[in-house]
Amino acid sequence: MNSKTTDHKKIGGDIEKFIIDDNHPCLMAQSVILNNSYKMLILENSSLREVHKLYKFLEEHVAKEKRPANSFYSTIAVFPNNNVSNSLEFEDFLWNILYKLNSMDTYDWDPSVSKHLNDNNYSFSIVGRAFYIVGMHPNSSRKARQMPYATLVFNLHSQFEKLREMGAYNQVRNRIRNRDIKLQGTINPMLKDFGQESEAKQYSGRKVEKNWECPYFKDEIK
Repeated sequence: MNSKTTDHKKIGGDIEKFIIDDNHPCLMAQSVILNNSYKMLILENSSLREVHKLYKFLEEHVAKEKRPANSFYSTIAVFPNNNVSNSLEFEDFLWNILYKLNSMDTYDWDPSVSKHLNDNNYSFSIVGRAFYIVGMHPNSSRKARQMPYATLVFNLHSQFEKLREMGAYNQVRNRIRNRDIKLQGTINPMLKDFGQESEAKQYSGRKVEKNWECPYFKDEIK
């Protein structure tokens, strides 16, 4: 068995180093790590059996747990044995995971967002909650996404809406983008505020084409 699958402490340490010690540009990512405001699940592979573990994990730690609306919280799914060689391969990997999650979901789509991939207010929904998903892997073209392992971070969409209600969203967004410019010289060209363009294009971190189509869903998701 690959040693990565059993060394959870090392995996957690590598992720903490990437976010904290390497001064990741996302202030919210740093906050959830420093405040231990996250749950991490390490999966052996991307099989249906392992993805079902992720589904139950999200159900237990997101759908059934209640947290203060002004707290920021992330669920981190790590796939240390899934090696992806480039951004296209990772994009396929990410949407394959989301497709499997959707196929086993018994909850209604979060009514606060659209289930149509091409809608500007689209967001992925699982266990009845909308998520902004950040895909990360070692070979990403964006330095801020070069996590040591193939990783999907699930951030509740309601958290970003709460920042808007508090009047803090633009300030936090601008600080993160400035830090990203300092790291790489440019901001991620795919980043758009919610409502300007479908956020599905942002999940993998790849700079997608104007006529981009999701590799697993064509438009409406069940």
